[in-house]
Amino acid sequence: MTKEEILSHLRNILVENFEIDPQAVTLDAHLYEDLGLDSIDAVDLAIKVQQLTGKRIKPEEFKHVRTVGDVVATAQQLLSA
Repeated sequence: MTKEEILSHLRNILVENFEIDPQAVTLDAHLYEDLGLDSIDAVDLAIKVQQLTGKRIKPEEFKHVRTVGDVVATAQQLLSA
């Protein structure tokens, strides 16, 4: 999957599950400050990324995720592993 494909999937996840404006989902968007996610939402998002990649995310890896771009990079790492 390309970076753009992952971003597209991620945008759909955020719109469908967290009711976020699709225009707000950019690589630079901060999950907590810009998109209004909280820690519970972040756990739900991590689960969705696991479902997307088919690979398990270690909690300590996802703790450092702050932006949509970070989520995309994490998904790319999982897919290439």
